[in-house]
Amino acid sequence: MSADPRPGLAKLSDVRQDLPELDDMPLGFLNVYFARDRESGEIRAAHLRSVMRNTPAMMAVNVADVGLVLWAFWARLPAGLWAWAALVCLLSVLGLAGWRRGMDAPLPTASPRAVRRAAVHAGALGLAWGLLPVLWFADAPAQHQLLIACIVTGMIGAGGLALARLPLSSAALVSLIALGAMLALIQVGGPIFTAVAGLLLCFVGAMAVAVAGLARQATALLRSQREATRHGQMVSLLLRDFEDNASEALWELHADGTLSHVSPRLAELLGGTPGQLSGQHLLQVLEERDSSAASLLRHAMSANSSFRDLRLTVSLPDGQRTWAASAKRLVDEEGRARGWRGILADVTSEAQAQDRLMHLAHSDTLTNLANRVSLHEAMRLSLSKGTTGALLALDLDHFKHINDALGHSAGDALLKAVAERLTDCVRPGDLVARLGGDEFAVLCQDPISPADAEALAKRLVKALEVPVNLLHRRVRVAASVGIAVWQPPAPTVDDLMVKADLALYEAKGAGRARYAVYTPRLGERSTRRTAIEHGLMQGLETGQFQLAWQPQINLSDWRIEGAEALLRWEHPTLGRVSPVEFVAVAEQCGQITALGTWVLQQACRAAAGPLQGLRVSVNVSPAQLMGGDFPDCVRRALLTTRIDPQQLELEITESLFMGDVPAALAQLHALRSMGVRVALDDFGTGYSSLAYLRRFPFDTLKIDRAFIDEMLQREDARTIVHMMTQLATNLGMRTVAEGVETQAQLAAVAAAGCDEVQGYVVSQPLTLEALVELRNGWLRNRASGIGEPRSA
Repeated sequence: MSADPRPGLAKLSDVRQDLPELDDMPLGFLNVYFARDRESGEIRAAHLRSVMRNTPAMMAVNVADVGLVLWAFWARLPAGLWAWAALVCLLSVLGLAGWRRGMDAPLPTASPRAVRRAAVHAGALGLAWGLLPVLWFADAPAQHQLLIACIVTGMIGAGGLALARLPLSSAALVSLIALGAMLALIQVGGPIFTAVAGLLLCFVGAMAVAVAGLARQATALLRSQREATRHGQMVSLLLRDFEDNASEALWELHADGTLSHVSPRLAELLGGTPGQLSGQHLLQVLEERDSSAASLLRHAMSANSSFRDLRLTVSLPDGQRTWAASAKRLVDEEGRARGWRGILADVTSEAQAQDRLMHLAHSDTLTNLANRVSLHEAMRLSLSKGTTGALLALDLDHFKHINDALGHSAGDALLKAVAERLTDCVRPGDLVARLGGDEFAVLCQDPISPADAEALAKRLVKALEVPVNLLHRRVRVAASVGIAVWQPPAPTVDDLMVKADLALYEAKGAGRARYAVYTPRLGERSTRRTAIEHGLMQGLETGQFQLAWQPQINLSDWRIEGAEALLRWEHPTLGRVSPVEFVAVAEQCGQITALGTWVLQQACRAAAGPLQGLRVSVNVSPAQLMGGDFPDCVRRALLTTRIDPQQLELEITESLFMGDVPAALAQLHALRSMGVRVALDDFGTGYSSLAYLRRFPFDTLKIDRAFIDEMLQREDARTIVHMMTQLATNLGMRTVAEGVETQAQLAAVAAAGCDEVQGYVVSQPLTLEALVELRNGWLRNRASGIGEPRSA
């Protein structure tokens, strides 16, 4: 660690460890921010985390206040105001970046340097806000002065209190803003502003006192919590007993519960001598060894009747022992209680045999974790308590690849390693289970908050990312985690399992190696997905699907060159369903082939009929293209409709090349051999590779609308589009710009050298009849020129 640049504070830190009473001095509470002992580091980390939780909101307030200032001065912006606004926004972004780093990797301790960095950032923000009144308050109109005064006062109050746990940061922010305000008031002059300056000084002083009190109180609270934790640990250690046990013993009690006869066996079991134990209270002696066993025996004796084979499980230094206690109540001739007489038998071997049988029935033989049966029993018990809890479902990502590459022995070793890591990460009392294959679960049986459940899931994901040594190889494994948190009224076991699985699927769908929390939205989405899956085939059979057409315009002569077929679905109960949604479901449930075949046939019929002479473009899913018989499907559509193959253009996305590249290229060459045109859709947004353009000569490159949207704001976007068009021209390909919506965008893509455009500047997607009308009237409207959008 680097030396502290402030020697005075470093000396104060050294003294702090030997003289903790310095905390009682007026500024003694600041010691914790400079001391280098572990306790102070942990307290600093807790203060930093507390402040960082509010960072997004505070940075948002900074940006919002900047927006208010710009709006107020918009009619006549003073010189330099934009630069000031950019400075505040930059500092806000830096603050969010620091917040993101701290949230992604929270540390248990924080150094004094971390506190200084926070103070520097707060001081920079304070300086930036202090410049506002210094530079522009004096010359501003009265209403603008009021706005600046309100913002400055609010930033002092809100910022100072928000940073109260970091008094140095609070002081840096408040003092620099207040200094700027004071300089502005001095510039204006006059009795009123002098009085305001006095009020400001009083306000800043009150803020300093409040911040000091809050910081001192927060530090004291953290220390109290640490002390309470230490005391709890000491009490837990003192409650353990380390007495030996015996296999069998006779015992007898007086009416008051004291031992009247102590056999050598009983003395051996209880860990003493007959002389030492004689006259002592049996329940008290047993309490010293195992409080739970004493509680069971006390409850049995309180019934004032005989009992047999009462199982007492006692934890002893050499292991857990099980005793069977039998006793008979003793009475005198008049029926008055005279005491107890009983036998204490060691049945540990019998109990262990029963436990082994139960363990085999309720555990996984490979990992020694709980199995599905044990998990369900524990879930039923936890759900019946009426408290909160959580179930985490885990699934290893790409585990099959490890089994296939290294063999099942390596896979078994990996599962054992995963089980050990999961067990190390969970809380005491949490249950880790293996459900089968590479599926695991963690049941948080004790009350847990949603935030703690997410923190546990994050720990599990992180722990499993560490490579595992298997057969002299380091193998990387990752896991996806789904979290289902319950609160009273508790769900059923099956409902909870379903919720955790839905969250797990959400995590996998979001990219794997991460966690997701179940929300009602996931349940609704699952129900909706099921309805979509069941409705796909019925929708084809009952004519629920329709094609919309969006024209593509040649920029050189402003002619309609072609039209893209866009699939639309109006579900009878769900309403309009987005293609992004139902195409993904169709790919997963295997119905994409039927759906794609229908679209292809409808598009070819339109090309042979109302759209004769136009190029029709059809989107093709990678799952559909790699189905094996897709070229035959295209060939049948061409033969049935007798259209020129050049009239049909199939649009594919770059994700096609994420899998089996040779097979994908073979399919594309098979289509090219028929004379069909092939376009690469959304070029530049995915896994672009010039190698693919060399290995397969596409006819068209479609430039994604993301670049079109940014062309007017970003020079790099214009450069990229220009490079794409040059690349396509050099390779003999056409370029089509998608999503062109304004005249300015139209002029930009034309200047970049694009061949065709498609978007709302020309027309929104139309029905087939509307497209035919647009086409028929297009020649009459061409006189308006290339710069004017056409619409139906």
